Amino acid sequence: MTLFVGAGTVLNVVTVLVGGTVGLLLGARLPDRVRDVAMAALGLGTLSIAVLSVLDVQDPALAEAVGAGAALVVLGSALLGGVLGALLRIEERLERLGHRLRALLLRVGGTRRTPGDGEAGEHRFVEGFVTASLVFCVGPLTVLGAVNDGLGRGIDELAVKSLLDGVAAAAFASALGSGVLLSALSVAVVQGTLTVVGALLGDLLDAAQVAALSATGGLLLLGVGLRLLRVKEVPVGDLLPALVVAPVLVALVRSATG
Repeated sequence: MTLFVGAGTVLNVVTVLVGGTVGLLLGARLPDRVRDVAMAALGLGTLSIAVLSVLDVQDPALAEAVGAGAALVVLGSALLGGVLGALLRIEERLERLGHRLRALLLRVGGTRRTPGDGEAGEHRFVEGFVTASLVFCVGPLTVLGAVNDGLGRGIDELAVKSLLDGVAAAAFASALGSGVLLSALSVAVVQGTLTVVGALLGDLLDAAQVAALSATGGLLLLGVGLRLLRVKEVPVGDLLPALVVAPVLVALVRSATG
């Protein structure tokens, strides 16, 4: 059966909403210790996925394209992307968006903040939105899956990602609350845009650029894992432009050395 273009993103949005809702229903019944363990497990799992992605720096196609400088390309992408993201204040804007979405929901729902729902409750909501958005929108499956969907190659990658995101959304929501549900909006915007790009521009990335993107995405996921484990609040949002810089840098290095 042929699915419509964008079906993968629709599926992903639905699984995040369903998983997040299940997590909210379970979260109120779980003791804090269980939720803390769930967050630690997610942090460790994110780190393990990140390491596997970073190892793509050893991909033969990338080595052939840029020679021995593959690691430098990935690090340079993270550095340049981080500087650009810091100048654009992407992390700050994401947090601001989280605050605004929460305020909008309160107005639409006709509810007001209670004394116990002050800064701590707002911080938890925003943390849930930002953290889940970063986890669900950073990584090679997001880019490759959405682009392949746009190219009409099927939704296999996004189907796998949807399953993983649904499980993660349940764990996130149980620990961080309702802000996680709004990460579905981030998934819709990011993957929807990439799907349109794939449909309009056709084949975008070659094997070397995909490997650089994957390794750079792994670095960003390392930052997300450290945040989940409360080791360090890495501004992963500011590093997001690195995902754009990586394939461009590969093309520049290849043309300069070719």
